[in-house]
Amino acid sequence: MTQLPDDPWKGCDPFDPAFRDDPYPGLRRLREIDPVNETPVGIWRLLRYADVQRLLGDVRCGVRTTDGILPGVDESLQGQRLFMLQQDPPNHARLRRLVSHAFTPRALSAWREEIDRVVEECLDRAAKRGEMDVIRDLALPVPATVICWILGVPVEDRDRFTEWTSQATLGLAAPILPPEMLEQARAAGEKLLEYFSGLIAERRAEPRDDLLSALIRAEEEGDKLSFEELQSQATGLLIAGFETTIGLIGNGVRALIQHPDQAEKLRARPELIGSAVKECLRFDGPIVLTVRILHEDAGFGDKMIPKNSMVWAMLASANRDPEVFAEPDRFDIERDASDHVAFGGGAHFCLGHRLATMEGEAAIGGLVRRFRDLRLRSETVEWGASLFRVPGSLPITFSESGSS
Repeated sequence: MTQLPDDPWKGCDPFDPAFRDDPYPGLRRLREIDPVNETPVGIWRLLRYADVQRLLGDVRCGVRTTDGILPGVDESLQGQRLFMLQQDPPNHARLRRLVSHAFTPRALSAWREEIDRVVEECLDRAAKRGEMDVIRDLALPVPATVICWILGVPVEDRDRFTEWTSQATLGLAAPILPPEMLEQARAAGEKLLEYFSGLIAERRAEPRDDLLSALIRAEEEGDKLSFEELQSQATGLLIAGFETTIGLIGNGVRALIQHPDQAEKLRARPELIGSAVKECLRFDGPIVLTVRILHEDAGFGDKMIPKNSMVWAMLASANRDPEVFAEPDRFDIERDASDHVAFGGGAHFCLGHRLATMEGEAAIGGLVRRFRDLRLRSETVEWGASLFRVPGSLPITFSESGSS
């Protein structure tokens, strides 16, 4: 992306469709010429890996201001203001602790065979047609089905809330959203809260061995979990549980198709799937940036950012910083990309990172193993309504490899 002399966003306007299509040239140029900069709306951006890591892990900061305000967010949006991702300590730690048991390695290991089974069923259906939309036929149903199982949401309701969850993510960018998009996010959030109100009533009457029932028990046992907090955790976990994983799988498959030598390498050496998924996350992860509010003045480079400033940690830029990743614009599934920051960092490091990785390995590995001659029907990506870089559609053609 070329930076225009009068471009106040310096070639990295988050609402520019060209930036969403390919943010990396603009981020690379901005990282080189102004790696610590203030945007036209007063939000600061950090583009270097070291600065992003320092913000997320070392600097005193949070997601709210020092007086507890969630900047730009309508506090009537309960799904936004009460979910753990919109909380600072001690509320954040308390809420995260209530759900963390469902995402431990031991708990998730019980789902591995079920995830593999869902992937194979998706690929079986696609094989019969001889073509597929990676998003509709694989990237969406796999994580959506799994988070339904974990939470205790009826899988048959999946189609009802898929659009709501995508639209609700827009609320995370409330400080810079135009009014019509903010209203869209608010309406979607209300529909999700209403849906879970009904489901919570059902689980109260008939508890099950699922995360929603566990949260209800915590509320009833006086663990300081209000009904509104219960609604919000359920809603937020549903959104977080599959929206970004759609992007991981969709963007990852696209990267492998665009780099057929890497797809062939993975097909020949399936044991590389772990490093391949890490490289997919580093190379083209679904989350371009994450937000923090400084709780103290902090210096980055030669600039001092004031306390209570909103700062964007540009994860997509950090993941292509040549100071950390050699030849960062090269897609290489043998690369050690373990230091990627696609899952964020610090107290808000993605709770579901193990689940997302497991689903990505199963879906991407299964597709590459099962099908050959993978081709995109179009190089132009149709992006979804989500705030994140999540394709809404990714049609491909293929031939079967003769083994499954």
